[in-house]
Amino acid sequence: MNNLSDIGVIKEILGRHGFTFSKSLGQNFLINPSVCPRMAELSGAGKGVGVIEVGPGIGVLTNELCKLSDKVVAVEHDKRLLPVLDETLKEYDNIKIINADVLELDLGKLIAQEFDGMDVVVCANLPYYITSPVIMKLLESKLPIKAITVMVQKEAAQRMCAKVGSRESGAVTVAVNYYAKPSMLFGVSAGSFMPAPKVDSAVMRLDVLSQPPIEADEKKFFSVVKAAFSQRRKTVANSLSSGLGIEKSEVIAMIENSGIPTNARAEKLSMQNFADIANCLEKG
Repeated sequence: MNNLSDIGVIKEILGRHGFTFSKSLGQNFLINPSVCPRMAELSGAGKGVGVIEVGPGIGVLTNELCKLSDKVVAVEHDKRLLPVLDETLKEYDNIKIINADVLELDLGKLIAQEFDGMDVVVCANLPYYITSPVIMKLLESKLPIKAITVMVQKEAAQRMCAKVGSRESGAVTVAVNYYAKPSMLFGVSAGSFMPAPKVDSAVMRLDVLSQPPIEADEKKFFSVVKAAFSQRRKTVANSLSSGLGIEKSEVIAMIENSGIPTNARAEKLSMQNFADIANCLEKG
């Protein structure tokens, strides 16, 4: 169905189905017609490609993905939207809607069952409150997916796409860069949604890496990252000592062996710095 970004059309469809917006589910529907075609185009959707969409809403992005891809599987948590999607997507035979919470879904099994032999990408307008949990589940599950293109709160996108070792970086920056190569695609103003949220959004793409960019024990690497960023204002030596329960003198020795200044803070460390500390931890 066309014109799904038109406020009048949206209100007519939702009114017909007695739908009201749910704040608890973070529902904000797109009313800017230029966003979804551009987002779908940049997601990697195309011939021979299967797409997983999280939270299709009334199907604005889904429509664009169905035009480009061989198959789209959309996961919608709100069962009230199922009859709406049946109406707005009725012209497509390459769409499957699954009523489920994506955080509880076995995505590996879903991919094996629905996309046999296809390249798979994820494309979604994510509700703000589940942005990090969904993205980290997609990455940590090590699924056979090529890329993740998502619209999220602008601040969250900036943090995830920040350069590791910059002032804007945090634990989530390091985690994202461990699994993928992030890039900011374009911004989306708050006025592009109904109801309008209080903040702007941005579309970013994560190209999933076949292997991490550094060599380290994964569990130890992330325990170091988590501890290092647990007290951002303190030096890495202090943060690691309290976060890992190790004597400060031992931590300083590890930091010095890794060629890192002992007064450095977590946001100044590179991926390799974190890996070097994790490797020292393993030897210790």
